[in-house]
Order: sequence, then structure tokens, then C-alpha cells
Amino acid sequence: MPGDTPDLPATDLCTLIPEYAALARQATLLNPEPGEPGVGESSLGGELLWPADEPWPYCAQEDHWTYGADWRNCTEIVPGAVPMVPILQLYAKDVPELEFPAGKDLLQLVWCALNHEQDPGPVMPRLYWRNEAEVVAGGLLSEVPGVSEGEFDEDNMPEPSTVSPATAEDWPGWHDLPGDMGETWEHRLRMTTGASVRPPDANIIATKVGGWPAWIQPADWPDCESGHRMEHLLTITGDIQLGDCGGVYFFHCRRCPGLPWDWRFDCH
Repeated sequence: MPGDTPDLPATDLCTLIPEYAALARQATLLNPEPGEPGVGESSLGGELLWPADEPWPYCAQEDHWTYGADWRNCTEIVPGAVPMVPILQLYAKDVPELEFPAGKDLLQLVWCALNHEQDPGPVMPRLYWRNEAEVVAGGLLSEVPGVSEGEFDEDNMPEPSTVSPATAEDWPGWHDLPGDMGETWEHRLRMTTGASVRPPDANIIATKVGGWPAWIQPADWPDCESGHRMEHLLTITGDIQLGDCGGVYFFHCRRCPGLPWDWRFDCH
């Protein structure tokens, strides 16, 4: 009956809970679209501007594996050292909201596209900050090794895509709410029936730079070796299948020399 239908809470949390608005952070949504990006473009899964004097990275983890192209194949394919695959390349001119280290204007990310044990996670990434002019002046790697059959898991491979960065305001999801806010949240969302309903939050679940992590499971922020809680650098989710992985999250510490970084992942 119409009278039994509970009232729905407001979905504008910044109006309903004013202190939530103060948690806003600016994010850059990358909005990947399948394409043919070149080494001089920001991209997801495209070619990288790689220096000639730096060998392409390989992964030689003993526990990396794949079932191959047919997931019904129960015989694991266990290769040796395999080349990592390009995941992300971002030029400073395309993401002006991202603070690059002094003298750097290019961010690159690669990872091993095989599966790995849960510790440290499903992929094995490496992150690089570079100076575009220095790389070009020194020449580019003439041949970038690609992965062959059995050297990658299809779910961990991105489709080469151009990106169309766009800024947006991003708020934390439920897992990142300050404790005192979470404690007082429920009674402010109570309906006339006495029950409370969790409304949709404003956390953006997308491949993005900055903003807040798009956690699916409880937040797991890393600390650097000096004990500083790292800042969220970027999230990759949705644009690469990643099996049952919800997202891969990268963090860095801008307070320490060398800009140490770390990463986390979670599952659906």
C-alpha cells in the first residue's frame, strides 16, 4: 500500500550532511576510449616513450601463472621471466592537476599481466616518473618486447586506448569516512519509519588520477617507511577486466625523498 512505502533519504549528501562537503578532492577522470595512441600521447595500454638506455622490465616471479586463453583449461601454464606490459602513460600537459616531481613531466606504469599469489596481489606493477625532453634527447628503445601466448592473462591486459581527461569533484566512499562522521551518520539518515538507509555516496568509481580511492572493500591506505600515510595517486578500475579484482590503487609519499610509492587492490 502507498502508506507503507518508506520515505527515501536525500541523495545530496553535501546538503544533508554539511561536513561531508569539506572532504571533496579534485580528481581527473581519464575516460579511456579504444584507439591507436602513439608514444607521444597519454594513453591506457598504448606504446610508451621508453629510453634507449633503459632495458625493458621483466617479471621473473616464481609464482606467476595463467590458464591461458581457455579458462576451462585446468592445467596451469607457468612461464619463466616475461616482459611487462604497458598500462598507463600520462603527460603533465594532459593532467595539469597532477603534481609531478620536480623536473618530471611524464608518468608511466607497467605491470606483469600474469596472475600472482594474493600477496602482494594479482599483478606486479612498476611505476616511473620521467622527463620527456631527456628521454627524446637520449633516443628511444628501438624494440619493445611483447608478451606471447601463455605469458599473460587476458583479464590483466588493457585495450590500447586514448584518454580524454576531465576534472571532477570526488568525495570519499563509506570506507574512508572519518570515524566521528560515521558514528553520527546513521541517525541523520533515519526515515520516518525508524529505519535508516545508506544513500548513494559521491565517490567516483572510475580510472582516475587524484581524488579518493574507489574502494570496494575496507580501505587499506599504505604508509611509507617513515610512517607517513601515503596520498592517493591513481585508481585503475573498470577499463581492464582484472578478473574478480575490484580495482588497483596507487599511492605515493610526497614528503619523502625519491617519492616512494606503493599499491593496493581489492576484490568484488
